[in-house]
Amino acid sequence: MRIRRALTVLLLLAAGGCATSTPEEEPGGGLDITGGVTVDQALHDRLPQAVRARGSIRLVTDASYAPMEYYAADGRTIIGFSPDLATALGGVLGVRGEMVAGEFNGALDEVAAGEYDGVLSSMTDTAERQTEADFVNYLSTGTSIVVQRGNPEKITSFEDLCGHTVGTERGTLQEEMLQRLQPTCESRPLVIDSEPTNADALLLLRTGRVSAVPVDFPPAAFLVSNERTGAFYQLASDAQYEPGLFGIAVAKDNTALRDCLREALQRLIDSGVYADLLSRWNLASSAVTTATINGE
Repeated sequence: MRIRRALTVLLLLAAGGCATSTPEEEPGGGLDITGGVTVDQALHDRLPQAVRARGSIRLVTDASYAPMEYYAADGRTIIGFSPDLATALGGVLGVRGEMVAGEFNGALDEVAAGEYDGVLSSMTDTAERQTEADFVNYLSTGTSIVVQRGNPEKITSFEDLCGHTVGTERGTLQEEMLQRLQPTCESRPLVIDSEPTNADALLLLRTGRVSAVPVDFPPAAFLVSNERTGAFYQLASDAQYEPGLFGIAVAKDNTALRDCLREALQRLIDSGVYADLLSRWNLASSAVTTATINGE
């Protein structure tokens, strides 16, 4: 993978180690999980030796996808649901959740090569990706279509994207969905503009260089309701296309870490900490009730 920045953000386990952000950056102030998370020593002891020796799980993320994972106002700190989840999982496992900024496209290759322990970057668990990694599923959602405020092109369905230039982030499920739609457009060709990050694609939409950007529902809903961006964007409709599961991607030969993460996530679900995190980021409608691997 081509790393965009060499930035590493350590997410501390104790509430005292979490910096409190302004309400504009992060809802509800700093993350306090000390009342709901305790170390499971048995799970800690089952972690891969390299993780225990390092004292952290290194997870690569593309921090351009609010409210899931994005940069705070300082341009360095990664905030959002995903970093909070990493912190909570680390709290159960007795290690740090270490979020490393990188590019989404190629992240699975870096995990397979051992550069990172996993991907925590709103990655949809698909059959194709399961050939490269196993997924610990933590969120359920579909794809929405984001258009300019006022919807000048009158786009209301996925098929309406035919005849337009549409932006997307490279390597995403949304890019694949557009590629599948493309041959069906016939006399109304669909032009796909694939960008390195979701933020790049949204900039094209804001400046009128593309007509729409398909985005997972949680970031889409955040975008159209946030006071900084809501004046520029809206949803084309309430529809969510191809609902599926987000998962933490782990190398297929790293079953020990995969299973520890799944059990730690189930602990968070059972204790109510997971629900608290979802509520904190307005994601309750995307909750899962059971931690699964590859959707099973």
